[in-house]
Amino acid sequence: MIGRSRTSTVDESARAIERETPSNLSLDDIYHLLQTKRRRDVLRYLREADGPVRLRELAEQVAAWEQNTTVEHLSSDERQRVYISLYQSHLPKLDNHGIVDYDKDRGRVEATSRTSQLDSYLDPPRATESSERWPQRYAATIGLCALLVGAIGAGRVPISGLVGAGIVLAAFTTVTGAHAWSTGVFRR
Repeated sequence: MIGRSRTSTVDESARAIERETPSNLSLDDIYHLLQTKRRRDVLRYLREADGPVRLRELAEQVAAWEQNTTVEHLSSDERQRVYISLYQSHLPKLDNHGIVDYDKDRGRVEATSRTSQLDSYLDPPRATESSERWPQRYAATIGLCALLVGAIGAGRVPISGLVGAGIVLAAFTTVTGAHAWSTGVFRR
């Protein structure tokens, strides 16, 4: 057994099993892995890919996203800069954590089962349909209250300014209360 001891063979086998067995990443590991936009872009690209992708293809698309252009309009320097950083730094780091399977010799990258653990961190939280409407509801309330105040001031609505102020206050209280209720402020 020249060059390899029985212990090193066992250690390598244990590491191989550990890499194949998905385990939860710590929050610190997740934040560390996702701290650079380039790694996040790699994971987004791999999520959409069907199987392994070529490193060159991956690097070109990431470079295009960074430059806000298409792959066809990239310069050689832009492609090369991203390719080198993925090859030397980002992909080995993701591979070491078992997030991707990176074959450096063949220039192939593939998502692993652990990649899905990061999905919720890659997608920005989406506003629900209800929360997207609140700015419109507040704007409508402001508009209607402004019309009421203008009509009271012009004498077109026969109520006092104090009653008008009460109506405006009641309208904003109602809209704000409904907004707070819909977001769960009162249910906590």
